[in-house]
Amino acid sequence: MKRALFPGSFDPLTLGHFDIINRGLKVFDEVVIAIGINADKKYMFSLEDRLKFIKEAFKDQPKVKVMTYKGLTIDFCKEIDAQFILRGLRNPADFEFEKAIAHTNRKLSKIETVFLLTAASTSYISSSIVRDVIRNNGDYTVLVPDSVRVL
Repeated sequence: MKRALFPGSFDPLTLGHFDIINRGLKVFDEVVIAIGINADKKYMFSLEDRLKFIKEAFKDQPKVKVMTYKGLTIDFCKEIDAQFILRGLRNPADFEFEKAIAHTNRKLSKIETVFLLTAASTSYISSSIVRDVIRNNGDYTVLVPDSVRVL
């Protein structure tokens, strides 16, 4: 089985994430969406809310699993027998950042990182932009899956 881990904070899940995950399902037998837990980070949404958003968005997709983890992503990959890390790239800055992480992960393990380019229609969306729109009472619903539109 080809299992990929799609790690992130998903604060909140966006249409960009949703697109990459759905396209990843065409490449992998299973995609594990893994919410990284970082006690030092301030989140807009609780871990429970983020889990709920993701589980609801993929409730009809049996090839998607949702989990949480602490520590190094490659250690979690080994724990759940994920051979790949799936990442989305929106722009050249994402590529440079993600490339350094992918090289480090490859040096420390045998886990390959697979990059998918975001769709042109979602390439401008980031969780930080969505949070800013929410904070300023803007219409965030055009940036997130239906499961996040319940605020």
